[in-house]
This record gives sequence, structure tokens and C-alpha cells, in this order.
Amino acid sequence: MIVLRRLATGLVVLWAAATAAYLALLAAPGTTVDSIIGDGADTPLIREQIISEWNLDRPAVVQYLDYLWRFVHGDLGRSYLLQRPVRDVIGDQIGPTLTLAVVAALLGVVLALVLAVTTRRPWSRRASSTVELVLVSTPSFLIGIVLLSVFSFRLGWFPVSGGQGLASLVLPAITLALPVAGVLTQVLRDGLDRALEEPFVVTARARGLGERAVLVRHALRHALLPVVTLTGWLFGVLLGGAVIVETVFGRPGLGQVTLQAVTTEDMPVVLAVVVFSAFVYVVINTLADLAYLLIDPRLRREPA
Repeated sequence: MIVLRRLATGLVVLWAAATAAYLALLAAPGTTVDSIIGDGADTPLIREQIISEWNLDRPAVVQYLDYLWRFVHGDLGRSYLLQRPVRDVIGDQIGPTLTLAVVAALLGVVLALVLAVTTRRPWSRRASSTVELVLVSTPSFLIGIVLLSVFSFRLGWFPVSGGQGLASLVLPAITLALPVAGVLTQVLRDGLDRALEEPFVVTARARGLGERAVLVRHALRHALLPVVTLTGWLFGVLLGGAVIVETVFGRPGLGQVTLQAVTTEDMPVVLAVVVFSAFVYVVINTLADLAYLLIDPRLRREPA
């Protein structure tokens, strides 16, 4: 029953994301016909042909229901600007974005683990907390610009733009990972503080284990539980941030596609990107919730 509720909630989130994106684009200035024509020839005959080809003469409610029906069956439509199936447009660019998000996630988790374990003394804790607050409060595009200015323009260690080779992935991944590491470090440090007050820690110390062994082998495992619940948030932040970071660093990926689609009001592409991001968030968040049920059996009990 709990699993079914999680899945039902995920479907509602997907429907809400798709509907919100659709309504937002309908409220945008201009018309769909203007978006399709772009800078091309604009005559009454061409407008009639476009309206007929794209079925734009039907009521808005009918178009909305048709849009949902096609999405359910995996039909993402055709790009107004590129005149290609949206599935192909996104499929060509999804690889670099997912690579960037996964690398940034791994880097952020590693940094958080290292900082949470090594900054236990009061002075190091205060210093680390200050840096974490700055990182969390700073927009990702500003972090990217600073990294570009220092390590690309001044030192020349990494390429300024592009997506070829491992070197071009370093700065974008660090840009995304730093704010994530700031949040996760705070969560892990608080979890460690609570875990070190539990009775099992007293037992471990009574067996003669050193403080570092108690911290890493016992307390850290329990402190990781809250991080599992943040997995969905983590990938949601990374996917959303990747759109901005890819634009700053001139990388291929969904960022460039989304920026171009929003600028040209290419509705099918924008809708598909929004729904895809929501889908990834729902899948990761649902898996995290189910993993939490496996980790903590108490959560499997139905409320009375």
C-alpha cells in the first residue's frame, strides 16, 4: 500500500508539472503560429496552412487533452524550430547533461563526506560552516564565472567552453557540486552529532574502539539515512542547475536546447524538457523513499 501511494503521488507530480508548463506557455506573449513562422515569410495562406497542419483551430481544452494523451503514449511532438521529433532533439543532448549531473552528484557527496568527518573540532567546524553558507547562498552561474575567470582565463588550466574531453567537464562539475556539498555537509554533520549521542556509540567505545573508528564505522552509517531522503532533491537541483551551467560554459546538452527553445517559444521542446526533469525527479525520489523503507523497517508499518 505504501508503494502504491508513492507511485500515485509520482503520477500526480508528473501531471502537475506537465499542466503547469502548458498553461505557462499558453500565457506567454505571442501565438503558436508566430512561434512556428519565426523570421520566415508571413502571409495569410501560410498561417492557414500552419493552423491546419498543427491542428491549432481546435479549442484549447481539446489541444491540452491531446497533448496529455500523446505524452502518455510517448509522443513528445515535433519541434517548431527544428522540424524534428522532440524525442530526437532531447535524445541527442541528454547524454552530456546526465554525465554532468552524475559526476557533480558523486563529487558533491564525496566532498560532503570528507568535510563532515574531518571538521569535528570547533574551529574547523566554524570555518567549514561559513564556507558552506557562502556556497549555498551563491548562485551557480556566479560560481561558474569565478571558476572560469581564475582557472580558464587567468591560469589556462581548463578550456573556456565546449564539451570535448575530461578537462571540459571539471569546472562545470565543480560548479554544480559545491552548493550541493554545502547542503549535504550540514545534514551529515547534524546526523553525526545525533548518532554520537546514541547508546550504540557508548557500547562501541566500551569495546575499545577509537574515536575515528566509532565515527566512520558506526555513526556515519546512521548519519547517512537523512541523505537518502535528499536524493530526489539532489538530482532535481543538479538537472535544473545543469541548464544554467551548460550555458555559462558553452557545453552541449539540455541547457542549450532549453535556452534556444524558450527564446524561440518552441513549445513542444520546452514542455518535453519540463516533463523529463519532473520524471527524473519523481523516479529518483520514489526509489529513495523505497530505499528508506528497506533501511528503516519501522517506516513499513501502516499508521493505525
